[in-house]
Amino acid sequence: MTKLRARDLGIPFEGKPGPLNAITDIAGVRVGHATLITGDGKLIVGQGPVRTGVTAILPRDDLTESVFGAWFTLNGCGEMTGTTWLEESGFLNGPVLITNTLSVSVVRDAAIRWGAEHVSPWYSLPVVAETWDGTLNDIRGGHVKPEHVQAALNDASLGPVAEGNVGGGTGMMCHDFKGGIGTSSRHVTEENGAFSVGVLVQANHGDRENLRIAGVLVGQEITDRMPAVHAGETDGPTSSIIAIVATDCPLLPHQLKRLAKRVSLGVGRVGGMGESFSGDIFLAFSTALVSEENERGIQTAQMVSHYRMDPLLTATVQATEEAIVNALVAAETMQGINDNIVYAIPHDRLQNALRKYNRLIGG
Repeated sequence: MTKLRARDLGIPFEGKPGPLNAITDIAGVRVGHATLITGDGKLIVGQGPVRTGVTAILPRDDLTESVFGAWFTLNGCGEMTGTTWLEESGFLNGPVLITNTLSVSVVRDAAIRWGAEHVSPWYSLPVVAETWDGTLNDIRGGHVKPEHVQAALNDASLGPVAEGNVGGGTGMMCHDFKGGIGTSSRHVTEENGAFSVGVLVQANHGDRENLRIAGVLVGQEITDRMPAVHAGETDGPTSSIIAIVATDCPLLPHQLKRLAKRVSLGVGRVGGMGESFSGDIFLAFSTALVSEENERGIQTAQMVSHYRMDPLLTATVQATEEAIVNALVAAETMQGINDNIVYAIPHDRLQNALRKYNRLIGG
């Protein structure tokens, strides 16, 4: 059964989405998930319950060809490996993977083995990002294995993207509701180059009272259904969000960093404040081709004019905002370790809150 998305509920957003309203509206971009849900009841470290996974984003069909990329951190209480080389070279080599905080090392090592076959024999600096799922998941149990990383990578496909309690987002929470994976896209008009921007988030951040959807302080309208945490390691309001931005517009690394920075504004529109202990880390890449080097070692790359970038910056803000709300809408209530429960945002009450302020499409 296809899950509802934010627009299905009548939530208004600015900008024109692509056909899928997903990061996969960028030609060649593929997304895959490995979702791990086993066990119930009391936490026994190493046994479960397990509520976690891995999400993989592949920037193009031919991974032997690098893409221009850049990253930005709004607040750095988190991890995204491979960013030192990304910053130095301006190139993203291979896939981007997202998982839980304590599984970064195993995902990184498995990605290196996979990349040696699919990217380059010398592949060694994969990009792996994380957020904390210890409220629902046996996060110290080491449940993410190399085979799950391989499954997420091999599962990566074009087309619609599963959202909510999937992949790396399985055990995540957002603004004290159930969170997880969300995605959205924007199409920039013909007069501005007819390019597209897509965003995928792993949303595990934010405080309830700051949650704002379509300009309405929904978190102050729905004050109950707070997480029921009986025992275990809580996330609190200052956890993290990872965002991956893709575009087909020819941009150089310094321009892509500008897009990555604008994710911060989209996070802020939904009520994320970049809190002191939040890991808010964003990466942007362009799928535009760079020519083969000539006999003198020269390659040719195109870039859009700085004077034409405003629509792309706006598109990034808009797509980030909607991706976060899509993650909230798609997520389902989940019970995890020690019978801790994180509730999904109730769709009917969300609609009523927006209707109260005349912000619901169709009344």
